Amino acid sequence: MSTEGLKYTLDQVEAMELAPGAEHLKLEGWVPPIAGDDDLRMALEKAFDYRGDVTLTLKSGERIEAYIFNRVTGSTLADSFVQYFTPKAPDKRRASYAEIARLEFTGKDRAAGKNWEEWVRKYNERKAAGEKGIALTPEALD
Repeated sequence: MSTEGLKYTLDQVEAMELAPGAEHLKLEGWVPPIAGDDDLRMALEKAFDYRGDVTLTLKSGERIEAYIFNRVTGSTLADSFVQYFTPKAPDKRRASYAEIARLEFTGKDRAAGKNWEEWVRKYNERKAAGEKGIALTPEALD
């Protein structure tokens, strides 16, 4: 085996795929309609997967800009909660699903456009240009 390792084309990798890939939605700027409990649960699940800040509006009227890093789903909204960080407080916070009236995807999606295919394309461009010592590494956050 060579020191460079095995190399596969994107077509070969996709042919080996056993399960379909995830569809990445463009959620930045989206305000999901919340007509009922299921709508809220679905929106908060998407917020958990989102790699940017969201704004939660609580039923009390308080607005919280937050990064959701965990959620616990119980049998009722009162038994379910999200855990989040805010830019203004260093500690973890939590909010019950039952307290949330509105959700907005307000922050920049840090993962948008940063998929495997894009990394491979950039790597191949740099390699074709004759650049040495390159590797598939993550890009710095803005």
